[in-house]
Amino acid sequence: MKAISIGLLGLGTVGSGVVQIIENHQDKLMHQIGCPVKIKKILVKNLQKDRGVIVNKSMLTDSADDILDDPEIDVVIEVMGGVEETRNYLLRAVRNKKHVVTANKDLMALHGPELLAEATRNNCDLFYEASVAGGIPILRGLVDGLASDRITKMMGIVNGTTNFILTKMSKFGSPYAEVLKEAQELGYAESDPTADVEGLDAARKMAILATLGFSMNIDLADVSVKGITSITEEDLVYSKRLGYTIKLIGIADRVGEKVEVSVQPTLLSESHPLAGVNDEYNAVYVYGEAVGETMFYGPGAGSLPTATSIVSDLVAVMKNMRLGVNGRSAAAPQYEKILKSDEEILSKYFLRLHVKDELGVFASITTLFSQHKISFEKIMQLPLKDKDQSEIVLVTHKASKKDLEDVLQKLRDNELVHDVKSTYRVEGDEA
Repeated sequence: MKAISIGLLGLGTVGSGVVQIIENHQDKLMHQIGCPVKIKKILVKNLQKDRGVIVNKSMLTDSADDILDDPEIDVVIEVMGGVEETRNYLLRAVRNKKHVVTANKDLMALHGPELLAEATRNNCDLFYEASVAGGIPILRGLVDGLASDRITKMMGIVNGTTNFILTKMSKFGSPYAEVLKEAQELGYAESDPTADVEGLDAARKMAILATLGFSMNIDLADVSVKGITSITEEDLVYSKRLGYTIKLIGIADRVGEKVEVSVQPTLLSESHPLAGVNDEYNAVYVYGEAVGETMFYGPGAGSLPTATSIVSDLVAVMKNMRLGVNGRSAAAPQYEKILKSDEEILSKYFLRLHVKDELGVFASITTLFSQHKISFEKIMQLPLKDKDQSEIVLVTHKASKKDLEDVLQKLRDNELVHDVKSTYRVEGDEA
């Protein structure tokens, strides 16, 4: 029985995991698809470098042509990262009638529609489960498990680095810089952590999730993004006192035919399931009109969890090969993209203000909010060490993003207000 031949682009942490799983799970793969699976060639930058996995040196190459132009290779697995060069490799692969499995969220967020369309034109599969939330089968859950439902909202922790940092800051009161350094030492954060801590990594994943969940082309530019670098110890302390925990949350919300997609630090009610997702773990909460509420939870990164998702995609490709139905799974978006305006984005908000400590200040601020029809759900007023100032911490009832922005501008212009220290969205508290 002819073996299915694999070309692997990249042999880093995830690539090594893919090699391990394919080698160690041959009996499982044989049972699933009825034939052996063999890795024929692996693209690496340095042929002499010691690897975390033992492979035959003859399998290694530093030329992508040896994989992309080899007619015997059936499936290309891409775990090398990068965007433009990798895009060109994958376009060549599908034009050469090779199926593709990728873990590249950056690539799929920026060029996913183009790559999927080209794969379909060439009767090839292109699967990318591992691009979002590592070992959690969230994309397959949306496309297959919830295929008959209409998804109205997806809300999740999709970046393990920031979740690790916020967990440590919240539990132990550790300063941001100290926890970031620990995350880098443990390998959770890159030496340049900008993509993680500024929310860009999560935004790419939310663009992919929203595209699939809502069946419309959501671009990275459509995602409103704010990172975690401005979160302070005071924000965490006051949040906890009010019954919340702060997480970097990706939100994709649909009302009628209009959508919003964002990534931002968010206060979650401590009773919400996502509030208990700690350290490097990821979770995505999905709301469907029929199914109600479901949650997908698990390791969001790591060699073997991510490799498990990749090999699961590989199994799906190989089953399609046996059935002769490759290239038919990528459905074109069903709906035109219509983004909500700021007037249509509704949420509760947490605000922390430093104001003059004198009679009538609170009444003046309350009047400002009421002029925009924003009312308060929770309020704390506390003295500051500076005797001329006090701190007001409040949670609003639902208000539009537009009204909140107008109020914030007026607060910053108000001579009674020294500083708007922080503003965060509040979710998971529907009381």
